[in-house]
Amino acid sequence: MRRWLPHVVLALVAFALLWQLERGEGGRGQLAELQARVAAQQAENARLEQRNQALAADVAELKSGEAAVEDRARAELGMIKPGETFYRVVEGEKPAPATDESGG
Repeated sequence: MRRWLPHVVLALVAFALLWQLERGEGGRGQLAELQARVAAQQAENARLEQRNQALAADVAELKSGEAAVEDRARAELGMIKPGETFYRVVEGEKPAPATDESGG
């Protein structure tokens, strides 16, 4: 029995180390979870970077000239200049077809 005792102890230690590698803190399961979270965060960062670039382009355009500011004011705020006539087109229901009321 003494001859097998070191082998049994060594096997138990190896099993404990493998268990820690697979299931324990910092193991493969946590690594896979962290890799998924990193990938998701990188995708979000890329989306936000594109948004920032679009906003930076808008800022540069607004700083470059008065025409861009005027276009934005007209589109978003409904700005009109003195002497201009503003027309609002309201989409409504289609008129009912005319009926003959002569009773004919």
